[in-house]
Amino acid sequence: MPVNLAAPARASLAAVSGVRIGVAMAGVRKANRKDLVVMVLDEGAAVAGVFTQNRFCAAPVQLCREHLAAQRGIRALLINTGNANAGTGADGVARARQTCAALARHLGLDEQQVLPFSTGVIMETLPVERIVAGLPAAVAALAPDRWLESAEGIMTTDTLPKAASRQVTIGGRTVTVTGIAKGAGMIRPNMATMLGFVATDAVIDPALMQTLVREAADQSFNRITIDGDTSTNDSFVLIATQRAGHAPITQLESADGAALREAVFAVSRQLAQAIVRDGEGATKFITVRVDGGRTKQECRLAAYAIAHSPLVKTAFFASDPNLGRILAAVGYAGIDDLDQGLIDLFLDDVHVVVRGGRHPAYQEADGQRVMKQSEITVRVDLHRGPAHATVWTCDLSHDYVSINADYRS
Repeated sequence: MPVNLAAPARASLAAVSGVRIGVAMAGVRKANRKDLVVMVLDEGAAVAGVFTQNRFCAAPVQLCREHLAAQRGIRALLINTGNANAGTGADGVARARQTCAALARHLGLDEQQVLPFSTGVIMETLPVERIVAGLPAAVAALAPDRWLESAEGIMTTDTLPKAASRQVTIGGRTVTVTGIAKGAGMIRPNMATMLGFVATDAVIDPALMQTLVREAADQSFNRITIDGDTSTNDSFVLIATQRAGHAPITQLESADGAALREAVFAVSRQLAQAIVRDGEGATKFITVRVDGGRTKQECRLAAYAIAHSPLVKTAFFASDPNLGRILAAVGYAGIDDLDQGLIDLFLDDVHVVVRGGRHPAYQEADGQRVMKQSEITVRVDLHRGPAHATVWTCDLSHDYVSINADYRS
């Protein structure tokens, strides 16, 4: 069961003017499940994205980069679940092109105006004929209020759809930000999540979009890990349809720019945390905060060392306050001149380690009390400087092994 996470209510997901969504059952891998999503954008929308840093990237990632670079004006997104179209070589790229061309014909577009996305099993041939056959139903279903269905249509091992909305007032106009994401395993994005799509009707200079999507990723999806694996298909796309009617945002540092930025960050963080809460086999949601670093980078190193450690994660699953594992992870994080005699460690409100040694007042019963909670905060203070960083992760359970052992069956 997900950790304190419920499926979003349809009424909580605000439509974004200039975006229409259609969902269909194409039988990409399994029959009778939503597995094909089409998003159509009004002309003039600005689109930017960040993608996996895995050098063995999937065919749709390669095409997304190519189509964005062509600057033809992105007008549609095509997303399938059930097949990642990764590890498929030149044939995979050709098949992804065929799907773009097929949707472009339905919409009267150029194929370079379509961005393709795939998620699912790696090294299996993309069933183009099923996707193409499913497109008429997806196009016929296009409507502005299909956000919940689209979140359902991109799930793989997710147990719940992930979607979120925020609204903010800019220039006297209501601006909407709505997004969806999928991901439950193979999550150490190193840029974004496996798949994430956030749209807003804000009016913004297109030249600012790449900066905004990168900042949003760094504030959200780049701060999560479930199992330390970076997917071949990670993609995070930000869309601005320019329909809200306020004066254009030309600087992210302006009051209006800051308001939009925070709304985009809030939606992205909610989606990223939902991925961790729905982590494969997860029973606990864990916030890891490292304070007192000289740089944010060394704080991130320490935070991820804790969050990635199988020994730490299994201890959390067992509610076992074997907290020396956390100190060991900080020690091997890669901070070469770390002074272990300065480190403090807290487990929620419990002061476990002071200046590198066990706190005289620490009792294991206090640590176990915290470890039994479904939500836990680990805080490490390096006492080296003013920097800090936060990462969100989950525990590692028996079910994680079972889910991934049975994934292709």
